[in-house]
Amino acid sequence: MDCLRRLVDPRCTMRVCVDIQAAVAQSAGVGRYVHEMVRHLAATLPPETELVLFYFDFLRRARSASVSKAVVKPWRLAPGSLIQQLWKRGMGPPFDQLAGEADVYHFPNFILPPLHRGRSVVTIHDLSFIRLPDTTEEKNLQYLTARIRDTVSRADLIVTDSEFSAREAEDLLEVKSDRLSVVYPGIDTRFFPQEEPEIARMRLLLSLPRPYILTVGTIEPRKNHAFLIEVFEGLEEFDGDLVIVGRRGWKCTPILERIRTSSRRGHIRWLAGINDHLLTALYSGAELFVFPSLYEGFGFPPLEALACGCPVVSSAAGSLAEILGRTGSPAKLVDGFDRDRWGETIRRALSDSDWRHLSASRGPDYARQYRWEDAARTMWENYQRLVSIGRDRQG
Repeated sequence: MDCLRRLVDPRCTMRVCVDIQAAVAQSAGVGRYVHEMVRHLAATLPPETELVLFYFDFLRRARSASVSKAVVKPWRLAPGSLIQQLWKRGMGPPFDQLAGEADVYHFPNFILPPLHRGRSVVTIHDLSFIRLPDTTEEKNLQYLTARIRDTVSRADLIVTDSEFSAREAEDLLEVKSDRLSVVYPGIDTRFFPQEEPEIARMRLLLSLPRPYILTVGTIEPRKNHAFLIEVFEGLEEFDGDLVIVGRRGWKCTPILERIRTSSRRGHIRWLAGINDHLLTALYSGAELFVFPSLYEGFGFPPLEALACGCPVVSSAAGSLAEILGRTGSPAKLVDGFDRDRWGETIRRALSDSDWRHLSASRGPDYARQYRWEDAARTMWENYQRLVSIGRDRQG
């Protein structure tokens, strides 16, 4: 048996293996989700459960994957890119042959590779590539479209980040509800209201002397930056800036060109490569956070803004009505994408001092409903349930 600890330690009753390739390849998006999930899983799993983190690192260039209380298992015997290309076609060596034996294998990045043994969990973060294919990069669209139905047919459990995404999986992929589990991600505790000296340092460092409206998200069509720029151009009475924070994404060139040619280009700032410390200060110092996304499976940025006490105006698209619309939420939600309606909502938000103070006081508590500790605990319960079902079948 591959789990050597079981041979020498009878207390090792379960082995969980998580594919963390996304976390070593990128620090944002799914990569951040994976990093936070395994970090909190390591703190949640009982001592008798072994947590193994698998990733490819043939050239030994991967970002550090060290997680306390976890066994890190990089694969360096062959190029991971070659094996991953085979997996994308449903071919190649089974994952468990490379990662070793486990009771549960968790694949937190949409797709289930070949797997011969063990129970499988797959996290599907959203189905925008089916619902809004024009907003998905072509290579990702082809890959996900080709492999997603095979994944949901073989996986023992599909995890989603929201009830909305679970219903999407039922409607678009015909996944039965008893094979679905909603595990809300958490908002990192590093996002909290900053004091004025920190905000002042951020303003000086980034040259932001004027009041500003903030939006955060990868520069890509789904985040709807071009629409927000159009709305901002109609807010001529606001003598501040629109600050757009986000790395370059798919089809970013037309969006960046839209910034360059805007009638208010002197009041629009694009910032890429902002670290979390600066981002927290940006949230805390903003007059307003605006999020006109066309589709989300969860929605981290508006919750991060609320956690920092920043007032939020967001679209109600996708999961956002669910995530931001619970009792006690101070966020303003806008249905549809009518430019005049958005402009008027933003005007009222900027002038409503009572609502802004309410957001500052209630926002952090609202965002704290979403905790990584709770996410890890629910995921652990899913693992236990799958193993119990497997043992019942064997019995």
